[in-house]
Amino acid sequence: MDWLRKFAAIALAECEGEGRGTALEGLEEAEVSIVSDRVMAEVHRKFMGIAGATDVITFEHGEIVISAETAERQGREYGQGVEREIGLYVIHGILHLNGYDDVEVEAAARMRERQAGILAAVLRVMG
Repeated sequence: MDWLRKFAAIALAECEGEGRGTALEGLEEAEVSIVSDRVMAEVHRKFMGIAGATDVITFEHGEIVISAETAERQGREYGQGVEREIGLYVIHGILHLNGYDDVEVEAAARMRERQAGILAAVLRVMG
């Protein structure tokens, strides 16, 4: 997964300055885990009390958990590859660590706009 390491490093650099007094400021490292929908559903239920799989869950201590199966499914739905979809989830997780929230409609729209801009910037750098 060299592409993921490279992508995450560039995405992290692109997200610098996005922080809002958040968990990311004190982190020495972040961990990205790619899991199945079954495992994601367990994490989702255990830590958020919500049944079923989701695309990405971010924990304050720096762990970003991503469902590969959901990324593949949503990538097909949106006409993009699984790597690009996983990359988007990495950015989404980093933005959560930076204090972005997607619960309220306006906040979610701001987050989507910012992650799209970061995704475009990272893909330009990666060539």
